[in-house]
Amino acid sequence: MLTHCRAAIVSLALLTLITGVVYPVVVTLVAQVAFPQQANGSVIVKNGKPVGSALIGQPFDDPKYFWGRPSATSPFPDNASSSSGSNLSPTNPDLVKAVQERVATLRAADPGNTAPVPVDLVTASASGLDPHISPAAALYQVPRVARARKTDPHAVQELVERHIEGRLLGLLGESRVNVLELNLALDRR
Repeated sequence: MLTHCRAAIVSLALLTLITGVVYPVVVTLVAQVAFPQQANGSVIVKNGKPVGSALIGQPFDDPKYFWGRPSATSPFPDNASSSSGSNLSPTNPDLVKAVQERVATLRAADPGNTAPVPVDLVTASASGLDPHISPAAALYQVPRVARARKTDPHAVQELVERHIEGRLLGLLGESRVNVLELNLALDRR
C-alpha cells in the first residue's frame, strides 16, 4: 500500500509541476516572443498613456465620436470582468423596449438621418464587449459626427472607409471597424 501511495504522490507532484508551472511558463514565453502585442492585451497608447484595448469595447456617447455596440455587461457597460450578453430572446418585452429606446436615442442624436438603423447599434454582442461595429453602422453615424465636429462629411466617410478591416484571411468573419481606433484617428485629424 505504501508503494501505491508513494507512486500516487510522486505522480501528483510531477503532474502539478508540469501542468501548473512548466506549461504556463512555456506558453507565456512563446506568446511574448511570437505575439507580444496580443499577449499584453492589445493596449492602444496615446501620448504615452494607455487609452484602451483593441479587443474590448468602450462606451462613447459624445456626438463627435462614433458610438459602438451597446453592452449588456453589469454593473456598468463594457465591464471586462463581467463578459456576458443579455440572454433575452428576440421577443422578450425587455429587449424590445431596450432596442426601441436605443433607436430613439440614435434618432434624437441625428434627427435628419432617416436611414434604417443598423442592428449592431441597438443590440449587444454575445460577449457584451465587442470593440467593432459593421461598416454600415459606422457609415450611418458619419453625418452626426461630421456635424458635431464641423467638418466635411466626405472626409469623415473616407476616414471610416480607411478603417474598415476585411475578413480574416479573406474568408472568416465579416468586415468591421474598430470604434476606438476610428475615434483616435478622428482626434488626430
